[in-house]
Amino acid sequence: MPKVGRKLYPASGTHLQNSCLLSCLLITKKNVPVMMDEALNYLEKRQKHDPTFTYEVIVVDDGSEDQTSKVALKYCQKYGSDKVRVITLVQNRGKGGAVRMGVFSSRGEKILMADADGATKFPDVEKLEKGLSDLQPWPEQMAIACGSRAHLEKESIAQRSYFRTLLMYGFHFLVWFLCVKGIRDTQCGFKLLTREAAARTFSSLHIERWAFDVELLYIAQFLQIPIAEVAVNWTEIEGSKLVPFWSWLQMGKDLLFIRLRYLMGAWRLEQTRKRS
Repeated sequence: MPKVGRKLYPASGTHLQNSCLLSCLLITKKNVPVMMDEALNYLEKRQKHDPTFTYEVIVVDDGSEDQTSKVALKYCQKYGSDKVRVITLVQNRGKGGAVRMGVFSSRGEKILMADADGATKFPDVEKLEKGLSDLQPWPEQMAIACGSRAHLEKESIAQRSYFRTLLMYGFHFLVWFLCVKGIRDTQCGFKLLTREAAARTFSSLHIERWAFDVELLYIAQFLQIPIAEVAVNWTEIEGSKLVPFWSWLQMGKDLLFIRLRYLMGAWRLEQTRKRS
């Protein structure tokens, strides 16, 4: 059982053999059957249709207080440990910390991160794969495809209160002003990275809570890793929302923290590729 501590782990690809085409990270603090059933049904059908396709599903239990790990281990027994693995964190360390643990335990050529609440339909991974393919040639084999809900913004505004809409626009402005340009939806939990891109970005990641996506993309843009934003299907899941005011306030503080830390040199990034 992995211990939780604030340290940087070896980058993905430096100590585990690349043994499958796709690693799927499901991050959860609640029971996982909805997304697991959908994911494994899709992956098994895809493998049956194309025997050269190989995959693994890694469930990261981020310090849950229910039976999440036990439920996930049943899938491991059913499908085998080569296809399903479970990582249980003793304490909740935040979504960013949980994703990073999964990334550094993965063995795939491409790494998919997804929330286990089923808000995004799993077959949409094919849209992300196409987004990655369209970015080729990949510099140093690095590329990222981000699932996006930006095309649903008008519909979501109609269903939100004015206060939540104001918070949303305020957060989007801070993301654009302080950290990430050109990506309309940084917070969608459905992202696909090449192994090399995951290694470079997650080995430099500091933020472990909800704003980690912003730092991840900030690092990627600094390193000139190509990024595709791809529209995906998304459904509001009851109980999956953040508490509006305090969560957005914390994320706003994290955005400012990210910008200041890098600006002051407390956090540093090394760019190995020359700017064109």
